[in-house]
Amino acid sequence: MSEIVMLQGTESQTVLEAVVQSQSPAIMSYLSKDKWHVAKVVMKQLAVGATRGGAGRLYVEGYHSTGKPHPINIRIDQPVGMNFKHAYGKFVFDTVVVNLEPSSDPEAGGTIVLATPERIGVIQRRSYFRVNVPPSLKVNVVLWHRTGKRTTNEKTHTYYEGRLMDISAGGAQVIVPLKRAAEEGQAGTAGEADFRKGQFIGVRFTPMPYEQPLMFNAQIRNVLPTADQSGLCVGLQIVGLEASGEGRDMLSRLAGVVDHYHKINQANGVEQVPEPTGTCPVPAGVLMD
Repeated sequence: MSEIVMLQGTESQTVLEAVVQSQSPAIMSYLSKDKWHVAKVVMKQLAVGATRGGAGRLYVEGYHSTGKPHPINIRIDQPVGMNFKHAYGKFVFDTVVVNLEPSSDPEAGGTIVLATPERIGVIQRRSYFRVNVPPSLKVNVVLWHRTGKRTTNEKTHTYYEGRLMDISAGGAQVIVPLKRAAEEGQAGTAGEADFRKGQFIGVRFTPMPYEQPLMFNAQIRNVLPTADQSGLCVGLQIVGLEASGEGRDMLSRLAGVVDHYHKINQANGVEQVPEPTGTCPVPAGVLMD
């Protein structure tokens, strides 16, 4: 299985210094009122041993290369996860917000001060390239909408059943059958209005018949009709796994699934392109952020 390599001490500090110097964007994820939020940020400054206890500080601001950044509703002591691409891999770590400060850039909307992480995980970038599910496998997926409501009158989640088409450590493509007029209310099918870009959903699937299921949260990146108009192709970006040790274990398992599927396809001489009918119209082999 592919594993996350953990960097610490001078190794992790060197990586952070390089990313701060390059002003490369990163993705910050955080859980608020039981809902995941993601924001694109830039690491602006690294202060080593900035406090009395010797702990460092990492200063980040909203990313706004083409316009004003979206507001980030975050608070002090809020746990967050960070991920960014650099050199040979994708780097992930979790930390906590220690302060909120005004920014010298009026367009940035403020500076978020994070505790410098003690360790940073790195996954090889090949794990973030989409790999088709081997044709010999039929991998069923269960999807459900996430909600922050916690009331006694809350309705039971509506679950949708689909088929996994491709997967990476950063995202997936799932086909959900479309319900027809005569099939209204049928479990597992979906209407065109049941999924929309930006929604956060829960995902569960079993990579191989003998393995334990994988379960995580994802944000819908796109919703497109399949080539034969019989279903919806739902493009997902996996969120929140970098924000905890348990999440990074799940991320490591996902990287292992990608590697395993790739080896099966290579052994069977399968080209990494979608089937022409009934599948997602997005070509495989692209990097999932």
